[in-house]
Amino acid sequence: MGEHTTRTAAIASTGIRVLSIIFLRWVALPPGLPIIYTLFAIYVPTFISSYLTEPKYALVDEVDVVVKEGILNEDEIVDGTTDEAVVVEKVDVKETTAVVPKPLSPIGTLLKGIPSPNSLLLSLLTFLINVACVAMVTDMVYSPRWYYPSHDLSFARVGYVSDTEAKLLIREPDQSKMPITVQVHIKDAKPPFDNPLWQTAGGVQWTTNETDYTAVVTIPLSHSKQRVYEWTTSNNHSGEFTAAPKAGAMPELFDGKFTFLSTSCIVPRLPYNPLDHPLAFPGMKHLAKVLPNLGAQFMLFLGDFIYIEVPKRFGDSVENYRQKYRQVYASPDWPAVGQNLSWIHVLDDHEISNDWDSNSTGVYHTAVDPWHHYQTEANPPEAKRAGTQGLLSRKGATYFAFTQGPASFFMLDTRSYRSKNVEPFDSPDKTMLGETQLEDFLEWLRRPEPKGVKWKVVASSVPFTKNWRVNTKDTWGGFLSERRKILEAMWDAGSFGTGVVVLSGDRHEFGATAFPPPKDGKWSESATVHEFSASPLNQFYSPIGTYKQTDDEDVELKYLNGGNSKFGVITIEKLAEGEQSSLKYTVYIDGVERWDTIVLSPTASQQPAKVGGGSFWDRFRGL
Repeated sequence: MGEHTTRTAAIASTGIRVLSIIFLRWVALPPGLPIIYTLFAIYVPTFISSYLTEPKYALVDEVDVVVKEGILNEDEIVDGTTDEAVVVEKVDVKETTAVVPKPLSPIGTLLKGIPSPNSLLLSLLTFLINVACVAMVTDMVYSPRWYYPSHDLSFARVGYVSDTEAKLLIREPDQSKMPITVQVHIKDAKPPFDNPLWQTAGGVQWTTNETDYTAVVTIPLSHSKQRVYEWTTSNNHSGEFTAAPKAGAMPELFDGKFTFLSTSCIVPRLPYNPLDHPLAFPGMKHLAKVLPNLGAQFMLFLGDFIYIEVPKRFGDSVENYRQKYRQVYASPDWPAVGQNLSWIHVLDDHEISNDWDSNSTGVYHTAVDPWHHYQTEANPPEAKRAGTQGLLSRKGATYFAFTQGPASFFMLDTRSYRSKNVEPFDSPDKTMLGETQLEDFLEWLRRPEPKGVKWKVVASSVPFTKNWRVNTKDTWGGFLSERRKILEAMWDAGSFGTGVVVLSGDRHEFGATAFPPPKDGKWSESATVHEFSASPLNQFYSPIGTYKQTDDEDVELKYLNGGNSKFGVITIEKLAEGEQSSLKYTVYIDGVERWDTIVLSPTASQQPAKVGGGSFWDRFRGL
C-alpha cells in the first residue's frame, strides 16, 4: 500500500511539473488548467499519506561469513606417514537482523516530488515546488480577473489617421470628467506656415455602458502638408500621431519612406514571469524598443487582439468579452506602442471563439459588441460598394478599405461570412468572404488606382497560402475555389502595373510565400503575388515546423517558426526613375531583425478597363 501511494504521488508530481512548465512557458492550453488542478488534488493526499505511513527505518539483514582453512591429515604428516597435506575450508555463516535509518536521497526527493520520511525539510521543499507550480498557474489565469477587471479604465488611443482627419478613441467611465475636450497642435511647428497654438478639435459630452464608456472623436486636419500632431484630452491623456500622405504621394517626412507594421495574436504574460505585471505583454516591449526608429505610419493588426478562451473561458457574456479588451488597453506595456501610433484592426476567430465558422449565429453578436466599440469605431472607412465606381461605401460592412501614399489597402473580414471549414476544400460554393464582400473585394482589385499608387495591400487574418499543413481547413488552403478567383484578379492587377501583397497572421509563425501566375497563362511573371505572414506579437509558437511547400503554386521564400514575438515592418520607397516602387519587408523576432526581402512593383503589360465604365468622376479623381 505504501509503495503504491508513493508511486501515485510521484506520477502526479511529474504531471504537475511538466504541464505547469508547458502552460506557463510555452502554451496556455485551456484543458491544461483542470488537469493540473486534478493532479494536485491527487498529489496532496498521496504525499501526506506517504510521508505519514512510510517507515523511517529499514530492516536490514547482515550476514557474516568466516572462512577458515585446516589440514585434515595433520597427524599423518607429523607421523611421517605422508608428506601430502589435505587442506579443507571451514565456512562459518552468522546472520543477524538490524534496524537502520533509511538513507537520504535529496536529488531523488526533489526531482520526483515524493516525501523523505527522515527529512521534514526535504519533504517540505519538494512539496512546495509543486505548490509553487500550481500557485503560478493560478496567478497567470486568475490574477487579471481578480485584481485587474479594469472597470475604471480611462485611456485614449489613436485609430485611423488619413491626410484630412484622425480618429481618437476615448474611454472614460467617470462622468465627473465630462465633457471631455480634445486639443491638438502641430509638433515642432515652423512659422509662418504652421500654427503652433493648441486648438480645440472636438470632444465627448458623455459616455454610457452601452458602448462600455467609449466614444470616438474625429479630429480634422486642415494643413495641406504632412505634419506630426500632438494631442491632449481634458481627462489627462496625451500623445501624438503623424498625418498620412495624400493618395499617390510619397511622405514628406521619414526621408520619403512610407512605413507601416503588421502582426497579430496577443496573450498577456506569456512566457510567464512571476515578477511581471499580470497584464504584461513582453512582445510589446520588443516592439517598443525598435518603434522610435521605424517612422511607422500605423500598425495593421490582423486579429486575435483578445483570446476569449485563453488561458480560461470565464463565460460568454458581453462583460467577459469587454473585460478582455479593457485588460489589453490597461496593460502597462500598451502606452509605449499605442499612445503615439495609429492602430487599425481586422477581426479573427479568438475575438469570438476558436476557429469560428458559424457566421453571425450563436455568440457572434455578443462577441463583436466590444470589437465594434473598441476597434471598428476607430477603423478606416468601410470598403466601397461594388458597382458604384468606388464612390459609395458599403454601410455596416465589417471590412474596410483606404488609400494612403503609394498603397491602397483592403482589410478583409474572414470570419463573419465564411462557410463551414469542414466542407470540401475545392468546393465551388465554399466561401470565406461571402458573396457581397467577395464582390466588393474583386472590384477593389480590378479598380485602377490614382497615379503614384503602386501597391494593393490585402490584410487577411488567416494565411492565403495552403503551405501550412496543420489545420489547413481554417486558412485559405481550405477555400481553394474562391482563392483561385481572387488570385486571378490579383494577377490582373499586377498586369496593370500594381503589385499585390497579402499580409496575414494567425499561425504564430513567419512564412513568406510567392504566388507566380501559371507559366502558360496570360500573365507575366512580374504579376507574382507575395504574402508575408507574421505572428504572434505575444503568444506561443510551434517548435515543430508546420509549413511545407508541395507544388509550384505556392512557393516558399522563407519560413521561421521560433519566437514568441514576431512583427513585420513594411517600407515602400519610390525608385529613382519614378515609374516603379520597391517594397521592403523585414521581420523582427523577439525584437531582433531576422530576415528581409525587397519586391519591386510590376510594370504594366496591359491597360486596365474602367470598372463600371469611364465617367466624369473617374477623370476628376485622376483615374
